[in-house]
Amino acid sequence: MASEDPASENGSIDSDLEWELDEGIPQVEDPFIQRYISGREALIAQEKKQRHDYIFKRTMSPMAKEAAKIMASIRRRELKEVWTSEFEESLMDKNGGNLYPGMMFTLARDRIERTDLWKILEKMPKGALLHAHLDAMVDIDWLIDQALAEKGLCILAPEGLSDSKKRDFGAMQFRFYPEEEIKKHQGSGSIWTTNYQANTPIPIREAQRTFPDDTTFKKWLTSRCTITAEESLCHHHGLDAIWRKFQSTFLVIGQMLFYEPIFRRAMQRLFGQLADDGVNYVDLRAAFKFEFRQEGQTNGPIERFDEFFVVLGEEIEKFKQTEAGKNFKGARMIWTVIRRLDNRSVANAMTECIRTKKKYPHLVCGFDFVSQEDTGRTLKDLTPMIFWFRKKCAEAGVDLPFFFHAGECLGDGDSTDNNLFDAILLGTRRIGHGYSLYKHPLLIDMVKEKKILVESCPISNEILRLSSSILSHSLPALLSRGVSVSLNNDDPAILGHGKNGLSHDFWQAYMAFENLGLEGLGTMAENSLKWCAIEDQKSAEWTKSITDGYMGKGTKSKLLREWRSEFEKWCQFIVMEYPLEADDEEDEEDEDEEDDDEDEDDDEEDDE
Repeated sequence: MASEDPASENGSIDSDLEWELDEGIPQVEDPFIQRYISGREALIAQEKKQRHDYIFKRTMSPMAKEAAKIMASIRRRELKEVWTSEFEESLMDKNGGNLYPGMMFTLARDRIERTDLWKILEKMPKGALLHAHLDAMVDIDWLIDQALAEKGLCILAPEGLSDSKKRDFGAMQFRFYPEEEIKKHQGSGSIWTTNYQANTPIPIREAQRTFPDDTTFKKWLTSRCTITAEESLCHHHGLDAIWRKFQSTFLVIGQMLFYEPIFRRAMQRLFGQLADDGVNYVDLRAAFKFEFRQEGQTNGPIERFDEFFVVLGEEIEKFKQTEAGKNFKGARMIWTVIRRLDNRSVANAMTECIRTKKKYPHLVCGFDFVSQEDTGRTLKDLTPMIFWFRKKCAEAGVDLPFFFHAGECLGDGDSTDNNLFDAILLGTRRIGHGYSLYKHPLLIDMVKEKKILVESCPISNEILRLSSSILSHSLPALLSRGVSVSLNNDDPAILGHGKNGLSHDFWQAYMAFENLGLEGLGTMAENSLKWCAIEDQKSAEWTKSITDGYMGKGTKSKLLREWRSEFEKWCQFIVMEYPLEADDEEDEEDEDEEDDDEDEDDDEEDDE
């Protein structure tokens, strides 16, 4: 057994030092080693000047700097105490694997929500949510409960869901039927048998009562509306497999969500969750291929969406009048078209988008194409339709800027990856995902020059198999090059967030990347407000508002100043609630950063 005598240890240290000196091994304090270290630190500092958060970091208040130190200290502590495989089995995840920071979100979520950093980040003012698909935002457990409680809501299918395969993959619908219509079909056979008569409405409560499997009706329906933990972990199945499941969920969810009574309640819940998580504005997306059915209606219009926008507008204003929504600035819709549609269908969707924009200008703010990039039409293929759309917008006197999905792929130089080139050339104001952008140095420079923001969705990219975990995500490559980025949740209900908001994505990014820090999170929250589409702006005005930042006179500048005030209050909360833990490593880093700042100030004075 090794000796624990300090004198013995000191003797060993002295012996090691004597051996090093005898061998001529340089010591850290030697002048030429110190010169090397100084040069090394200068090189690191020089690179950090290119990072996205450089300006934010240099303008942080003393309170914010103190909060950043506390959060960094807590992060280091939790890396040692929470995310380690060296503790007892009780600290292992439920599947028996090792715990580590940045592990797969599906396995980590429960533990994430028990950490101090989670409690801190939940309270952070996060600005705006810029990339979120409406029909994938309402938590599924709640939505199913609403459907079960809704009088007259029925389930129907083209054939009986009589075995597990048909129940897992078979087509089905949820629609309202009046009581007299339901009575006509009594005794028509259970939907769970081969005797079921095609498209016969079965009250959803009856379907629940007669559900045949070992699992429950709710668990089965939840599995049809979400990517399960098992599915998200099967990365060996590849992108196409998970996308097939992902796209199938929208059809089931939409049947419940877009029935007016449920939709109204869902919007109040959605806006309430966002506001509670520190999100004060949201740009929504929806692919307008659903039927919006008004209360008491079995069917709704397929190609017109006036009733939908009337209800959406009413619910936004209703929430803003509540105590919970007093600081909520609202929501607008980016009209999206499924990218695999033919030209005639695309043209019809574009025409309806323009008509709706003219009728509800305060609710429609932009245009995009959606669905899996790898299997859909490329932006190059859609370019003639995009130019046609621009022409029709000009003729109608409306401005509908582009917020294109692009680079949500693993390729490098293939037709899908090249969507990035077209998105930039076609004038997109933001890029949805931009996961493969880091492979294109020229495009990175163009994105910075043209002030295009990347809407990054780390958890979505993981679960949809672009990255195995946050640790292998491309986000740090963009941030280190000074690309403007915002964090987004994309499809939280389907992907397993369990609630709405941005705290999970903020937590994952902060915990995974040492370089990010509080200043990195703050910069991305700031960006979300600079690049939000809260009001219509011509291209020059849009760019000017981004450049002006806090110093402008417009709506976005006002939002930024309000956000900064809330940010400082949050920093004060951190300082008051979590006293700084002793950390010599952090103190040394602070001293180095102060020296770097002084050197930078001297350099700037010399330049002047």
